[in-house]
Amino acid sequence: MPVLAVLSIILQIACITHAVRSGRVQYWPIIILIGSFVGCLAYFLVEILPELRNSRTAKRVVANVARSIDPEKRKREITAQLDIADTVQNRVRLAEECLQLGDWQNARMLYERCLSGPYADDPNFLLGRARAENGLGLFEQARATLEYLIAKNPDYRSNDGHLLYATTLEALGESDKALDEYRVLELSFPGEEARIRYARLLAKLGRVREARETYEGILKREKTAPAYYRRKEREFFDAAKKERAALGD
Repeated sequence: MPVLAVLSIILQIACITHAVRSGRVQYWPIIILIGSFVGCLAYFLVEILPELRNSRTAKRVVANVARSIDPEKRKREITAQLDIADTVQNRVRLAEECLQLGDWQNARMLYERCLSGPYADDPNFLLGRARAENGLGLFEQARATLEYLIAKNPDYRSNDGHLLYATTLEALGESDKALDEYRVLELSFPGEEARIRYARLLAKLGRVREARETYEGILKREKTAPAYYRRKEREFFDAAKKERAALGD
């Protein structure tokens, strides 16, 4: 059977299956069967393409591609908006974009400008400043910012903030305190980053058996985790395999 005929049959089956499962109007299977490639193309243009345009996943992919081509584009756009309207909202948007780009100095300055008046103790702005300070290597300042955040907002909860505090303590050489924080995060953090950081610090301190057990726990979770979670945490699962093997038996 010619290759084009096989390809046509595969496309027709795929389009008809999609049409039936998604509850599309009943005439589509007939159009696809009669029209072959043309019918499949019509189905894609009329039904699938608009769906893809409105898909969050598709939009995220497009945004990521655009960012890779011109990383500074969004930053320039927000900067222009900030020049027109110097509002807290625009400052925060630009600060967040600076964090994404690793422009720690400007991010810190922008969060500083936000932390005044009714927003002087805003926990999200304080966390943003701490992230910028951590990125700049200003670990003492980052720690002070995070401790001030909790003192002023005792009911505030942030897994990312908690992880940042643990990594800041580790960077300051306060290993025991960092381990205590990682130990809590091992049970509560929604992902594998905290666990693998915990294992790495244990290994660094020569606590190989505990590090090995932590890595093995990560790898056990990989075996039972749903597919979407394995995809999301692939970087850490792969690192756990490599680092666990490096520890030996």
